[in-house]
Amino acid sequence: MQRSNFSVVTEFILVGFSTFPHLQLMFFLLFLLMYLFTLLGNLIIMATVWSERSLHMPMYLFLCALSISEILYTLAITPRLLADLLSTRHAIVFAACASQMFFSFMFGFTHSFLLTIMGYDRYVAICHPLRYNVLMSPRGCSCLVAWSWVGGSVMGLVVTMAVFRLTFCGPNEIHHFACHVPPLLKLACGTDVPIVALGVGLVCIAALLGCFLLILLSYAFIVAAILKIPSAEGRHKAFSTCASHLTVVVVHYGFASVIYLKPKAPQSLEGDTLMGITYTILTPFLSPIIFSLRNKELKTAMKKTFLSKLYPEKNMMIWEELLGNSLNHVIRCYH
Repeated sequence: MQRSNFSVVTEFILVGFSTFPHLQLMFFLLFLLMYLFTLLGNLIIMATVWSERSLHMPMYLFLCALSISEILYTLAITPRLLADLLSTRHAIVFAACASQMFFSFMFGFTHSFLLTIMGYDRYVAICHPLRYNVLMSPRGCSCLVAWSWVGGSVMGLVVTMAVFRLTFCGPNEIHHFACHVPPLLKLACGTDVPIVALGVGLVCIAALLGCFLLILLSYAFIVAAILKIPSAEGRHKAFSTCASHLTVVVVHYGFASVIYLKPKAPQSLEGDTLMGITYTILTPFLSPIIFSLRNKELKTAMKKTFLSKLYPEKNMMIWEELLGNSLNHVIRCYH
């Protein structure tokens, strides 16, 4: 009889940054620039890997897949956030909210699985270089990427179905800029809510922690192998191939831990919203910057690819000089 007094929620209101009315325009411009830079950076990485034959290797195949997952992850959240910053109506229908949650979790966990595979790739390259071409064959790499997307899809489906099986019959204001699990669970009613909250939390933490521990294990073997290299130059060269990946892992899991492992202490709703920005906007923004600056091969290929488009004559002179040097080297070797 009590349940008949409830009105079932058919849409939600994303409160988001409406609690900062005087800062909304500034937030819009800042997030728009970061979003465009994220898209541009990842597209440049993909175009460079696609056009440069020297980068047609497993490490950069995984990097392309990572860039795709980041682009799709930001597409699932950021355009809606930008629209809400300029709008006075922040309503999102039930189905759209469920879709946003599914895709954000799908691409977010795909990103984590791909980072784990990249750690395994570095482990094989440094610890088993003679078996690298066998263990990281094109077919094997394609299967690893495909399983990452399947795993991400399963995680997104499990979390979304668990949350949206609940009944939402109270207030409909989500104190976040996206359909995030904790603020949505606060709006659900029924005896199942604590069980679903615990189950979703354990599944997410177990998946993230499992990936992180596998990456740590890979790097434990990598560090042990690098320390056995006699020359300092060899050790530096081996570690430099891992630097960009390791930096992105620290950023990714550092911000993820802020979201999933923070203590359940009373704090402001505005604080939760601002904290969500670190993982949804800041992490995808930093990732292409880190890979572009910390990966020497990729940085060199980017300069070569895009400078050739801007300065074709200069590029031709460089190639002629390189060709001349190569021919002189061949002649000297022959004599």
